[in-house]
Amino acid sequence: MGDLLLVRHGETEWSASGQHTSWTDLPLTQRGEEQAKSLAPLLTARTFALALSSPLGRALRTAELAGVTGVVTDPDLHEWDYGAYEGVTTVDIHRTRPDWYLWTDGVPPGPDGHPGESPAEVGARADRVLARVDTALAGGDVLLVAHGHFLRVLTARRLGLAPADGRLFQLATGTIGRLSTEHGRPVIAEWNTRP
Repeated sequence: MGDLLLVRHGETEWSASGQHTSWTDLPLTQRGEEQAKSLAPLLTARTFALALSSPLGRALRTAELAGVTGVVTDPDLHEWDYGAYEGVTTVDIHRTRPDWYLWTDGVPPGPDGHPGESPAEVGARADRVLARVDTALAGGDVLLVAHGHFLRVLTARRLGLAPADGRLFQLATGTIGRLSTEHGRPVIAEWNTRP
């Protein structure tokens, strides 16, 4: 069985400033592009049975700059829909909701088409992705290029934890996580890896 490699896209303006970014498709900053390029030595030496990416430009650009070919987009790899909190920092949210915590409270609805998501809803998407990659993992390594909060939820689900337990796995921009197995059970083999 192969390993599941998780790549969080490189830095954007909003990831640097701490603004919640789901559907707003910001480009990578210069630093983000450099982060993505730096991942190439860790990825191009591998052959992937399947390589999937979020359809958002920041994820696709990260895959491209990291030298990954044959990437297929998957809408389920989209970032958590932050609803009304799109573009807002946690510090700003705490001014009116001092006890707010994304992992337990979710987000209020945003504009049309962006109702926001609860941890359970993000977990359901992560479960769909994991169901799709299970078959491919039998044939080798699988790569997912996506977003911080989504990949944290996916990691929790892969380990058999609740979606909200993604809170335990901080994931920096432009890094790789590797989920493997030990004695037939999922484990974290590497986390926040950079060259």
